[in-house]
Amino acid sequence: MTLTVEVQTIPLKADQNGVMRVGKTRVTLDTVVYAFEQGHTAEEIVSHYPALRLADVYAVIAYYLNNQPEVQAYLSQRQEEAHEIWEQIEAKADYQAFRERLRARHQAHASSADQ
Repeated sequence: MTLTVEVQTIPLKADQNGVMRVGKTRVTLDTVVYAFEQGHTAEEIVSHYPALRLADVYAVIAYYLNNQPEVQAYLSQRQEEAHEIWEQIEAKADYQAFRERLRARHQAHASSADQ
């Protein structure tokens, strides 16, 4: 019997915002790479994100290992975009007012706990 080797596609797909998602899930490439870099195995990643297929996680890890500069550039770009979004959110007056209410509530709670 002869083994037939087929080329398999990488289970990554960009959503409408350009975010790379794994397989047919909402789990991002960022999430899988971060977990892998933290020392989690593919099996552990699947146990934390049961929507993922084990074969897809292995394929994504293999893609990452074979294309680290490109993936790191993508992850850096995503991190910059997230930072910009946070700056926009924090600059809004209603967000600042919300934070002040939370701080006041936290201080009131801390003061009552000290008594």
